[in-house]
Amino acid sequence: MYIVKRFEDRVVAVTGGAKGIGRACCLRFADEGAKVAVLDLAMEDAVHTATECEKLSGQPALALRCDVADAASVDAAFKAVVDAWPEGLDVVVASAGIYSGQPLVEVPLEAWQKVIDVDLTGVFLTNKAAAVIMTTQHCGAATAGTAGRAIINISSMAGKTSWAASAQYSAAKSGVIGLTRSVAMELAPYGITVNAVCPGNTSTEMVQGVAATIAARDGLTSAEWLRLRAQDCPMKRLADSEEIAGVVAFLASRDAGYITGQAIEVDGGMVMS
Repeated sequence: MYIVKRFEDRVVAVTGGAKGIGRACCLRFADEGAKVAVLDLAMEDAVHTATECEKLSGQPALALRCDVADAASVDAAFKAVVDAWPEGLDVVVASAGIYSGQPLVEVPLEAWQKVIDVDLTGVFLTNKAAAVIMTTQHCGAATAGTAGRAIINISSMAGKTSWAASAQYSAAKSGVIGLTRSVAMELAPYGITVNAVCPGNTSTEMVQGVAATIAARDGLTSAEWLRLRAQDCPMKRLADSEEIAGVVAFLASRDAGYITGQAIEVDGGMVMS
C-alpha cells in the first residue's frame, strides 16, 4: 500500500489492462488513489482487475471491452470513460499488445498485419481518442509543480534494438517510438506529456507464451530459454511487471511534468550492453 496518493481522484485509462504490464499499471494507479478504467478484450480478467483496483483505491473502477485495432471500439470505450467520469481524463496508458515472430521468409502477410494492427495502429487509435478528449476538456499548458495530463505508450526494447525472426514485432514497437515523439510535439502546447516506456524481458503471460514458441524452435525448454534471456542483460534477471508500472506512474506524475517525447528503457541494461 502506497502512503503517498499521487493520483487521488484522477482518472486513468489503461488499454490491455486485464493482464501483464497493463494490469500492473492499473493496480499501481489504483493503489495511489486513481479511478481506473481497464480496457481489454479479455473481459473476465478485466473485471477481476477492476475489482482489485476498487479494493486498493476505494474509488470506482470500470472494466470495458476494447479492441484497440478497431477505431469504433476504441472510441466507444473512451466515450464510456468520459460518461462515467465527466470531470475529465488525466492519464492514458497504451499497453495492449501481442507478439508474433517467425523467420522473415516464413512470415505470412496476415501475421505481419495483425501485429501492426494491434501493436502500432492500436497505439495510434488510443492516442488519437485520448487527444480528442484531453485537448477539448483540458486546454492550456500545465505550470511547474501542477498535476498535468499524460499519455504513456508501452513500446519495447525491440523498438530500440532487433534480433532475428521478429520483424513484425520490432517494426511495430519502433513505430510506437516514432509515433510517441510526434504526438508529444502536437500535445505539448496543451500541457499533455507523451512518453514511451521500453520494457526488457518481463515476467508476463505473453513472455511465457513467447518462450514456449521460440524455445521449441531452438530445441530448448521454456525454462531454459527464459534463463538465457535473463542472462542477456547485466542485471541477470527478468523484470517484474510492477517495475515497469513504477516507471509508468512516474511519467504520469507531476515529478515528470517536464519530460516528454522520450522512450525510456526499463530493461536491466540490455540495450546499453
